[in-house]
Amino acid sequence: MVKYHPKFWTDGIYQCCRQTEKLAPGCEKYNLFENGLKTLPAPMLDKNKFQRRPPPPIPPEEEKEEEEIVVAMYDFQPTEAHDLRLERGQEYTIIEKNDIHWWKARDKYGSKGYIPSNYVTGKKSNSLDQYEWYCRNLNRSKAEQLLRNEDKEGGFMVRDSSQPGLYTVSLYAKFGGEGLSGIRHYHIKETMTSQKQYYLAEKHLFGSIPELIEYHKHNAAGLVTRLRYPVTPKTKPSPATAGFSYEKWEINPAELTFMRELGSGLFGVVRLGKWRAQYKVAIKAIREGAMYEEDFIEEAKVMMKLTHPKLVQLYGVCTQQRPIYIVTEFMEHGCLLNFLRQRRGHFSKDGLLTMCQDVCEGMEYLEKNSFIHRDLAARNCLVNETGVVKVSDFGMTRYVLDDQYTSSSGAKFPVKWCPPEVFNYSRFSSKSDVWSFGVLMWEVFTEGKMPFETNTNYEVVTMISQGHRLFRPKLASKNIYDVMMLCWHEKPEGRPTFQELLQRIDAIAEGTA
Repeated sequence: MVKYHPKFWTDGIYQCCRQTEKLAPGCEKYNLFENGLKTLPAPMLDKNKFQRRPPPPIPPEEEKEEEEIVVAMYDFQPTEAHDLRLERGQEYTIIEKNDIHWWKARDKYGSKGYIPSNYVTGKKSNSLDQYEWYCRNLNRSKAEQLLRNEDKEGGFMVRDSSQPGLYTVSLYAKFGGEGLSGIRHYHIKETMTSQKQYYLAEKHLFGSIPELIEYHKHNAAGLVTRLRYPVTPKTKPSPATAGFSYEKWEINPAELTFMRELGSGLFGVVRLGKWRAQYKVAIKAIREGAMYEEDFIEEAKVMMKLTHPKLVQLYGVCTQQRPIYIVTEFMEHGCLLNFLRQRRGHFSKDGLLTMCQDVCEGMEYLEKNSFIHRDLAARNCLVNETGVVKVSDFGMTRYVLDDQYTSSSGAKFPVKWCPPEVFNYSRFSSKSDVWSFGVLMWEVFTEGKMPFETNTNYEVVTMISQGHRLFRPKLASKNIYDVMMLCWHEKPEGRPTFQELLQRIDAIAEGTA
């Protein structure tokens, strides 16, 4: 007898006969010999025996994506109508992140506009920037100098350790055990467990660094003294922004005020000026016939997006008239070479190493962004009012029209800063920048001497090709000279990256090398 189930199997039963066995024979007979189907009545079943399953729950409404809240670390005054004012310590909601340097945000009053992304930090992120005791980009020697100047028992700060991603507490004790004042540096250690915890003293573990600091403010617990008094640089200068506003690289020359002359470079005269009578800037007037202007104007938009605390910031260009103006961040103490020469004999070894650290950080950023400097030297770095050294004029030699500078046989070509692959084949790379950085370190530790002082360019080419290298400066320790020698490896592939160099220099500065 052929039987079949006229309804579906769902919820674990046949809907026609309520049988719970998937392989149960059908409840209706199909008669091949009669026209149509002969329907058999379905068996009567106890309704209570088979309870219907409850309907599936209604899916919850899609949760709205949580808004990103940030806290302003610096004040920001709008320069254009589409900007939004920032007030230090206030919270803002991010609306758009179409540009890495300028985000669209909303304040608590509902006003919207663009803000510089490097002026804010995530409220929920683990960023320490919002805490007064955290000092970003402060090395050991600068930390010690600040703590000694403050001269307060329990003066402390948290700074980046020489190992990336780790932190150090630098603490000043006036009465360190034997009545001597002293500075201790404690590494904040992390547990290797799945839920990371932080500690200075092993018995006291905390879920975050701010909790750890808060505890040690009240309990020395193994430290030489309590963390009583946060010490930070007196003025935390606002970082430079990528341009004055979102999508603004063309500057109206009528908004520039020209002041005193700062010097002259490859391309023309550089003056101190003001933009809109309030922002101090450096203005380079490009001498006609000194550069490939069209190529540079195109590249300027890319160069403006390179922004880092150790790079001189390009703010914009004036290209609608001649001469073209290039507007950059103003650096109070001028070029590093003159800074070294004018103060010769007054630098500490730590201070000189800090300068090299600054330059190396800027160069590591350029390397990471596949940008080659091509003319790294002390003359192309500038010093600001707080003594921070920043890399300037990166990539600019590509636009020079002077044959004396661009051809390696030219009298102005910087042979003394160049590796063999550049003066022989004009092969520039991040590794040729590394060689130049070694020479810059030598300039710093000789406090501004000219490399290969008594030799002509032709003699230098011969000497380098035969394996000669610059001598060890008196102020440079063996460790520091070893770093220079690594930079001067004959073959580019034998030289370290800027990231590796920075780790070595940081380790020397922290006294762990």
